[in-house]
Amino acid sequence: MTIACTPPRSPMHHYARSRAWCEWEDFAQWPARALAMLADPGEQGRLPPFHLLSLPGISAADQRDCADQWMAARLAASADERALLAREFASTDLLAAPGPGPATRRLRIGYLSCDFHQHATALLMVEMLEAHDAADFELHAYSHGADDGLGMRQRLARCFAQFHDISGLDDLQAARAIHADGIDILVDLKGYTAGTRTALLTYRPAPLQVSFLGYPGTLGGGFCDYLISDHFITPQDRAGDYSEALACMPHSYQPHGRSMALPPAPSRAAAGLPEQGLVLCCFNQAYKFTPAMFDIWCQLLAQVPGSVLWLLHSDQAEGNLRQEAMQRGIAPHRLVFAEDQPHAAHLARLQLADLALDTSPYNAHTTASDALWAGVPLVTCAGETFASRVAGSLLRAVGLPELVTHDLVAYAALAASLATDPARLRALRLRLAALRVHAPLFDVPGHARSLETLYRAMWARHQAGLPPAALSLS
Repeated sequence: MTIACTPPRSPMHHYARSRAWCEWEDFAQWPARALAMLADPGEQGRLPPFHLLSLPGISAADQRDCADQWMAARLAASADERALLAREFASTDLLAAPGPGPATRRLRIGYLSCDFHQHATALLMVEMLEAHDAADFELHAYSHGADDGLGMRQRLARCFAQFHDISGLDDLQAARAIHADGIDILVDLKGYTAGTRTALLTYRPAPLQVSFLGYPGTLGGGFCDYLISDHFITPQDRAGDYSEALACMPHSYQPHGRSMALPPAPSRAAAGLPEQGLVLCCFNQAYKFTPAMFDIWCQLLAQVPGSVLWLLHSDQAEGNLRQEAMQRGIAPHRLVFAEDQPHAAHLARLQLADLALDTSPYNAHTTASDALWAGVPLVTCAGETFASRVAGSLLRAVGLPELVTHDLVAYAALAASLATDPARLRALRLRLAALRVHAPLFDVPGHARSLETLYRAMWARHQAGLPPAALSLS
């Protein structure tokens, strides 16, 4: 059985389209609708957890409730299959030939994803995977996605002792294969995002199961043991909002390499930007935009004559965003849309931006760390959910905690103070250029060692017969 991210005829299909297309006529009604669906027994389990990540007014507790509901019926439907596999796995474990256990051999870590190609998750992880200690860890990839032919698949494959293509297997077959490989810790990199095979974890093919990087929230359902996070994203007093035990990295949960030298920036003209004027940018996907955030951006454009807002190209959203700008008194040509480009070319053009503006409640994730690596300061507004605190974690890990605000009033004020003070903004950029060379955010070997320490701690508890519990690296 394969669990889809969004069921056919979902009541949230209209919501998903309206967010992606920036059609905001009934935007204010959606938080109440979502909460009503969570409370209505007839609607429970029909609300995809991913849709709540970008919806204002939704708490981390609401997100856990949604994830638990989403999985409840699906777990019930697969109960017989799961019981069968549990007996089967227990039997084969008992019959396994004696030999060195995980205490005396390399820990086998399995990474499960459909994104082992030119994808944001792969771009973030590849240097970390290359930095794993091969003497103590045996890495396995379980891929259920296609190779896009751009070369990243081949680079990633070299990081693993074995690269398994499970795209032709159903979930039961894949679970059996993972168990047969003797994986100690299975790490899911997808959660409830497009192309998910997270249902594999419900069959418990590995003794320990971990959620990492791909989904910024809880999976609910009780089938995942740990969530890799950090102290800022998931404060200790919010642990009850997550079904998993929190395994906190010492700086930021997100890896980001520093081996790729920044290519030379193109000219403004080549990037489609005016030769003069402040360049504000947000390269987040349009579904993360909200009317309240767009209000602030347009106020900034009004405060700084000649400035432009640089956004990612979207066939569906561009016309609506230009119309929204006009309604706020901003000429539509002051929105500049950037075509999709390969990662290196994107990093090159990013250097032309003066200030990056984050979205809330679904922050920039990869786009935030890319901006910081390119030397562009970012202003964020941290909320209470995982997805709303990622950019704050990245800013703290790069050494710029003063760019983290906690409400939209403070966010607007900070952005305006930087946008209208060229000397202050220039000094901030110089500071970022100096900080990023040694910042923990870009310390890939350090990140890999910390992650390995968490894996060892998880396994030590398991060997001692102890249940998953919060783990923290200072």
